[in-house]
Amino acid sequence: MAAGARVKWISLFVLVALIAGLIAGALVRGYAPELTGAAEVIEAFGGLWLNTLRMTVVPLVVSLLITGIGSVAHAAKTGGLVGRAVLLFTALIFFAAIYGIAATEGLLALWPVDRAAADAFVGSVGAAAVEIREPPTFVSWLRGLAPANPVAAAAEDNILQLVIFSIFFGFAATQLPPHLRGRIVEFFRAVSEAMVVIVRWILLAGPIGVFGLSIGVGLRAGLGAAGTLAHYVAVVTAVTAGATVIAWLIAITWGRQPIGRFTAVATPVWAIAASTQSSLASLPAMLQAALGGMRIPAHIADVTLPLAVAIFRFTSPVANLGVCFVIAHLYGIEPTLLQIAGAIVVAYAVSIASVGLPGQVSFIASIAPICLALGVPTDLLGILIAVEVIPDIFRTLGNTTADLATTSILARGAPREDVTRAGSAETA
Repeated sequence: MAAGARVKWISLFVLVALIAGLIAGALVRGYAPELTGAAEVIEAFGGLWLNTLRMTVVPLVVSLLITGIGSVAHAAKTGGLVGRAVLLFTALIFFAAIYGIAATEGLLALWPVDRAAADAFVGSVGAAAVEIREPPTFVSWLRGLAPANPVAAAAEDNILQLVIFSIFFGFAATQLPPHLRGRIVEFFRAVSEAMVVIVRWILLAGPIGVFGLSIGVGLRAGLGAAGTLAHYVAVVTAVTAGATVIAWLIAITWGRQPIGRFTAVATPVWAIAASTQSSLASLPAMLQAALGGMRIPAHIADVTLPLAVAIFRFTSPVANLGVCFVIAHLYGIEPTLLQIAGAIVVAYAVSIASVGLPGQVSFIASIAPICLALGVPTDLLGILIAVEVIPDIFRTLGNTTADLATTSILARGAPREDVTRAGSAETA
């Protein structure tokens, strides 16, 4: 609980640092140009902070993916309820990815970014040093799916190649004898835990880093950058909120939950999800809702809900792809169908490997790989992380709603348990 409160305070300080940096940069630009040199030195510290975040991406994604595949493969092998749950989670994640792309592109078509403001915004975040890669042809894309040298792929940010290598490695590890498999899983779990510790350390300096980056934005783009950020937040939040509505519709249609009853029992879950921004913290409330008002049998809810919290992130591909496509629009980049297909694969991999922490902790590690798969620069992520606290609320709302919806689907056909017995068991 203390850790969650600390993350919330850091999120607030980062947001304040963003606003302060934009104002300070704009003031230097308009009233004290002689301080430009000093502002650029501060901006350099922001660039250093962003690079320290970037350095964790490859080892964190690879290690999380290998350990995540091990747990998912083990769950699928058990068959029965758990196997069906894993298949359902997989289908819904790919559906969510397609929805996320379609909704973001549709919303941006109706409400496009202001081209002049977007150019000023990306130009204020060191865009002169950004190299936009030429989209690959089908032949080169197909040939390059498997990395001839995984180390070189990591050095060149070929994230799709790394994901494919990690998938092969993860599934191969599941075929080893238990004592060897255990060593591999423990090693990569230790790597991922160490990377998470590093990310937490770096985020402690988040207010300083974001202030440095935002002072550069204010220096070159002025306060007009605030409008671009507001547009970004509105689009990503709307798309993610739409995923929450879809999860609610899935529960009452496919899951056959009465509208009034499901909404009533889910409301306390939503309150906890919005306040904690953590699916794990919402698990006790979800169990109470499932066993009580939803009348889900205990032998189903006790298995599927913890499993969903561990490996199922319904809004992860929605929000992550939404962020990446907004960034692509800001840069004026149009990803090809091949790049989009690769991004969907990476988004799925990231969603099953992502750590169960508030969004700001895993923001860079979750979104940077998808950006790289789309051929989109990652330079803006250091600024966008400051406003992630708002979309992250809707991420958790959507995830918890989808967890309850999938539990309803998997419980279809099972006899409903008596509400009174479930309620007393929960109270006891």
